[in-house]
Amino acid sequence: MIKMVTTRLASSTLTIFILVTMVFFMVHLTPGGPAYSILGQKATAASVANLNARLGLDQPLLKQYGIWWWHLAQGQLGYSYLLNRPVGQLLWQYELNTLVFYTVSIVVSTVLSILLGLVQGVYFGRWPAKIIGGLQLGFYALPAFFVAAMLVLWFSVDLPWLPASGITNLRLPSPTIASYAAHLVLPVTTITLLTVSSLSRYFGEAVHEELAKDYVRTARAKGVSFPAILFGHVLRNALRPLVTILGLSFPYIFTGGVIVESVFNYPGLGWLMWRSALSQDYPILIAIVLIIGILTVLGNLLADLVNGLLDPRASYE
Repeated sequence: MIKMVTTRLASSTLTIFILVTMVFFMVHLTPGGPAYSILGQKATAASVANLNARLGLDQPLLKQYGIWWWHLAQGQLGYSYLLNRPVGQLLWQYELNTLVFYTVSIVVSTVLSILLGLVQGVYFGRWPAKIIGGLQLGFYALPAFFVAAMLVLWFSVDLPWLPASGITNLRLPSPTIASYAAHLVLPVTTITLLTVSSLSRYFGEAVHEELAKDYVRTARAKGVSFPAILFGHVLRNALRPLVTILGLSFPYIFTGGVIVESVFNYPGLGWLMWRSALSQDYPILIAIVLIIGILTVLGNLLADLVNGLLDPRASYE
């Protein structure tokens, strides 16, 4: 286990190093250089020269590369000249909202995927599994913006039960937890429907494959009850593919979240990324791309570590 953890940590560290390096050189390959990208339409020869001097962009490329790493190590992610604020402060302002949104979405999606996958695996080839399979295919084919728009139409317009946008009711003198929760329902439901449609299918197939293995037939022949086999052995073994896919699907979940946050006007990192793209605020975009890449690597690392705990044999692969 220690060898596996060390190997995965080294691999993830190298991947993050390569990612940060690629982002650095991609920024410098933009037409006109980073200063033109940062200043956008306000760029003039004088303002570009001034910004190059302030950011050290008039230094040799290798020295700029060292400055880039030094700023990242200090948590300096740049400055938004359009919003006139440091990028780190802007990200921190929206990060908590995104953290709550994605944590709730992933927890709900994982629990529902396990429940539906167990039913689909146990009743494989019969009508419960066929119904679940049809729903999975239907929601998997739907784009995120369409699901979000339909939920708003049904539950905010036709049936005005839930708020359609924002993070809390601004009319309240002091926002309550209930208000925050109500504004989370539709965005979380959208991400959950799209995520469960893929995760539960993979988990259902894994459960079906485990039920067909020899150890299950041996346990049944020894008189072990089916629930004991299902929850004591099959569930643990079938979780490994689900954990792996969940780690690999993080970019898809975040990409869908950008659309969902935009539709529901939910002030998170996805919403900030969308607004920054529209206004060509490149420092914010670069910082969010870095964060997405690093969190994706860490998500895959976490998936590997969890798989190692679920199956110690994975430590020697």
